[in-house]
Amino acid sequence: MTGLSEHRRALALATALIVIALGLALRFYGVGLGLPVFLVKYGGSILWATMVYMLLAALLPLMSFRQIGGLALAVAVIVEASRLVHTPWLDSFRLTLAGALLLGRIFSLSNIVAYAIGILIGIAIDRIALRRASA
Repeated sequence: MTGLSEHRRALALATALIVIALGLALRFYGVGLGLPVFLVKYGGSILWATMVYMLLAALLPLMSFRQIGGLALAVAVIVEASRLVHTPWLDSFRLTLAGALLLGRIFSLSNIVAYAIGILIGIAIDRIALRRASA
């Protein structure tokens, strides 16, 4: 693996951790801080998708922005579509904090738009970071 891909992996992991912290802060404190529920809900979805992109960039640092973006969008759509599947064990998991954060509870086409925005943000961050690293 080249130095640039190692750098991409490290930066993507660090960014994913920051995005996770921001997402958890938004989820737990956003409404209490007076942020609109709309911003908390869709901001969380945007940050979740940015996290998915960054984790994939860390795992697959040799892939292109488009490839990682397409894969991240596929993961997001599959996770969203999984909300249409109901089994006792899956619904029980969704009621836990981990299940709500990872899978969500209710299917929403609007979330897919938020995921696409989050992935585009991830691509932008990734591109800027790689451009600076190679300069």
